[in-house]
Amino acid sequence: MTLRPALKPQRRPAPRPLRAVATRTGSNPATGASRIRTTARRRRRGTDRKPRFALAVTVAFFALLYLPIGVVVLFSFNSQKSLTVFKDFSLRWYSAFFRDDVLLDSLGMSLRVSLVAMAGSLILGVALALGLVRCRSRLGSLAGLIMLVPLITPEIVTGVAAMMLFKGMGVTLSSGTVMLAEITFSISYVTVILRSRIAALNPEVEEAAMDLGATRWQALRLVTLPALLPSILASAVLVFALVFDDFVLAYFTTGVDPQPLSVRIYSAIRFGVQPTINAVGTLMLAGSIGLIALALFIPRLFGRRGGLDLLSGK
Repeated sequence: MTLRPALKPQRRPAPRPLRAVATRTGSNPATGASRIRTTARRRRRGTDRKPRFALAVTVAFFALLYLPIGVVVLFSFNSQKSLTVFKDFSLRWYSAFFRDDVLLDSLGMSLRVSLVAMAGSLILGVALALGLVRCRSRLGSLAGLIMLVPLITPEIVTGVAAMMLFKGMGVTLSSGTVMLAEITFSISYVTVILRSRIAALNPEVEEAAMDLGATRWQALRLVTLPALLPSILASAVLVFALVFDDFVLAYFTTGVDPQPLSVRIYSAIRFGVQPTINAVGTLMLAGSIGLIALALFIPRLFGRRGGLDLLSGK
C-alpha cells in the first residue's frame, strides 16, 4: 500500500497594500487613496443618473399620453367657445349636451347596445368557458385557441369583415348589426376571464353536491355559478365599458340614424371641434374610469373567504 503525500494547503496571496498601489501608479499613498475615492464617486453618480433618466422618460411618456386628455377635460368647463384660452369656470357645455336631442339619442343607442352586448356575451361566454375547461380533448384545445383570435386580430379587420358579411347577406345596417358585432367581439374577453376562474375551482365540491341528490343543472346553478359571481360581474362591467367606448366596430356596422355616441362624436369633429364635444368626452372618460375601477373592486368586495375558498380547493 502506497501512501500519497498530503497536499499542502495553498496560500492565498496577501492583498497588495495601498503603498504598493500608489508606488505602481507613480504617486504617494494619499494620491492613490484619493483616486480610489474619486472612482467610487463617479460610479455612484453613474448609478444615480440611471434611475433619474428612467424617471424622466416615464414622466415624459405619461405627460404626452395624458396631457391632451387633461386639456379636453379643462376646456369642457370653459365659459367661452375658445379652445385655446380658458376664461371662466362654467357648466355651460354640459347643459348644452343634455339639451341636444341628437346627442341624447346617440347616448341612448350606445347604452342599449352596451347592455345587450353585455348580456349576450355573458350568456355565451359562461357556457363556452365551462365547456372549454371541462373538455379535455384536442378539440377543446383547438376551440380555446380559436377564442383568442378576436383578441389578437386588429379591430378594423373585424369591423370590415362584419360589414361585408352583413352586406353579403342583404342585412340592413342598424343597431341590431352593431349589437351582433359587439357580442362577437366581447365573447372572447368573458371567456378568457372566466376560464381561468373555473379552472381554479375545486370540482369535488360540485361532485359532492350531485352525490347528495342534486342534478347537474342544480349543482351548476347552486354551487358553480355563485362561485363565479365575482368574475361574472367584473366581466360584465368590463364588457360594458369596452362596448360603450368602442368606435371601430360601431363605425363599420351602424346605420344612418341613430348612431352610437362614439360615431356621432367622430362625425361632429370632422367639421371642427365643438365645446360640447369636450363635455361629452369628459363624461365618457369619467364613466369608463368608474366602470373599470368597479370591475377591479368587485372581486375584493366579494372576497376570497368562506365558500369561495372551499370551492377553489384552498
